[in-house]
Formats: sequence, C-alpha cells, structure tokens
Amino acid sequence: MTSLAQLVGLAPLTLAGAAAMTFGAAYVRGLTGFGMAIILVPLLGLIITPGEAVVLGILLQLLIGPVGMKVILADADRSTAVPIALVAMATTPLGMIALDATTPDVARLLITLVAVGAFVAVLLPKQPEGHRPGRLAIGGTGVVSGILTGFAAMPGPPVVPFYLRSALPPKTSRASMMLIFFATAIAGTLAALWVGIATWRLLILSLLLFAPMWIGNYVGGRHFGRVAPHVWQAMVAVVLGVAAVAAVARLI
Repeated sequence: MTSLAQLVGLAPLTLAGAAAMTFGAAYVRGLTGFGMAIILVPLLGLIITPGEAVVLGILLQLLIGPVGMKVILADADRSTAVPIALVAMATTPLGMIALDATTPDVARLLITLVAVGAFVAVLLPKQPEGHRPGRLAIGGTGVVSGILTGFAAMPGPPVVPFYLRSALPPKTSRASMMLIFFATAIAGTLAALWVGIATWRLLILSLLLFAPMWIGNYVGGRHFGRVAPHVWQAMVAVVLGVAAVAAVARLI
C-alpha cells in the first residue's frame, strides 16, 4: 500500500473503485439534481462502515454544494425550498444521534428501506396544476429530510417526490433540490462534528474524491436540459428504482 492509501485506510484499487462510484453518483446529481447520496452511500457502505459512509456522503455533498450556486439560487422555488432547508437543518442532529446509537446491520436495513420508500413515493400521482403545498407538507418534508440527512446522508427521499409530483418545470425542481441538499450538507457536517463521528481520515478521503465528483457533476449538468421534461421525470424515477433494487440486493 502507498502512504496515501495507508492514510485513508483503503487499498489503491479500493480507492479507485470509490472514485468510480463517486463519479457515477455525481453524474446523476448533475443530470437530475439529486441521487448522489442515495446511490453512493449504500455503495460506500460496502468498503467502509455505514456510519463512515454516511459522514463521507455528507462531506462530499458539502464540497459539491457551492458548484453552480448562482444558477441554483436564480432557478429555485424559494417559497418552498428555503423553509424546507431551514427545517431540515434544524432536525439533522436528531438523525445523527440515531445513527450513532444504531448497529451497522440495523443501519443497513433502515437505509435500504429509505431507498425503497423513495421509489414508491415518486410513483404517487402528480399534484393538480396550480396546486401549492401547505405549511404541513413543507414542514413535514423538512423534518423527514433532516432526520434522513443525519441518519443516512439521504435528504432526497422526501424532497424528490415533493418536487417531482409538483407542476414546477424541471429546472426549478432541480435547483430547489440542490439548494436544500447543500443546506442539509452544512447541517450534517456540523452535526457529525458535534457527535464526534467525523474524522480527519474521512475529510482527506472526501478531498481525494472531489475531482471525480466534480467531473461527474459537470458532465451530468451539461446533459441536463437536452431531454424533454417528461423524459427527465422518467429518468428520476428510474434512478430511484435502480437505487432501491440495488439496496435490496446488497441487503440480501
């Protein structure tokens, strides 16, 4: 093993595999606005502990969050994205506390259930044209998103159906989700430091994986907008479906 591999505790080939996983998950993020954590955390959980995978997923989302922030702020539906983000940030520590108290096997099971639940939720009927979500829907989405951020680095399962089922155009939904996920990444990082499960090893590993993540996100972002809205929505559902099937397969 090289000194770098010893520093992060991964063999060179394993580190290369983590880079490839990160590139693929970041491509999906750039294309759809979500999916990086849903895809990446279960995969990383095969080479590091589930708790470490969650923290690493949060750190990576924190690093990629500012990329394209000017466009994200311009396109996001702030009337829903901002309150969801604030509520999610406030409840993220609850999920982190639960993660710290959960055994790895139980954590894997719950993370799998989250992935499956996201796929089922996105299949629900769309809201009628002109529908505006109420405070309960916005607040509930924020609470669940925050708890799942802390527990599984997956703020997406409640957020993606919230926007995918709305009548908002894809660019608005995508920007709104990205804004929320950056906010939860900030809260998740602070909570991980507070609980004491964030380590220098994971920080160094996140920095090593930044390059493949940035490239994957860039390529995915370049492809966004080249497909029709209904095709984009179908792709989002497919991503969630694949993530759910993969999570179940790994659990079995």
